[in-house]
Amino acid sequence: MKIVVGSLNPTKIDSVKQVFTEAEVTGVEVESKVAAQPFSDEETLEGAINRARECASMKKESLGIGLEGGVMEIEDDLYLCNWGALVDHKENVYTASGARIPLPEEIKKQLEKGKELGEVMDDYANKLEVSKNEGAIGVFTNHVIQRQEMFSHVVRLLQGQYQFYQNHYE
Repeated sequence: MKIVVGSLNPTKIDSVKQVFTEAEVTGVEVESKVAAQPFSDEETLEGAINRARECASMKKESLGIGLEGGVMEIEDDLYLCNWGALVDHKENVYTASGARIPLPEEIKKQLEKGKELGEVMDDYANKLEVSKNEGAIGVFTNHVIQRQEMFSHVVRLLQGQYQFYQNHYE
């Protein structure tokens, strides 16, 4: 099985490799066709689907996977959110979402000014490339949950759906 992941971010690629252990997994840079910082569940999901569709169309008989991180509002609070999509060779689309935690008010204010979460988190944590390592989820859970683990959970949900439909409807 060949899988194309719509990102060059090592945490996203590694999360797919961790779940699809027998697959040949490669990452490619594709456009999400949404804002650099998605600001709703809908926009974050759309970005994941766009990435997965683009990847699935690149190589015949390959699965495309898109993983997108974003934020979404509930009342006055801003939450971290993440979505994944898997598109198969028949253009079937499987989607899943993962963990959500509220972000501190100071992070929300920076995002509302138009900054991207990755940039804000680098400044906040006084580190480089937080988004390619522990992610905001790692910082705000005191490293109990890492970004790769969060995306691996979403990928497992995608894998399970894909396998279910392959076993029951093929």
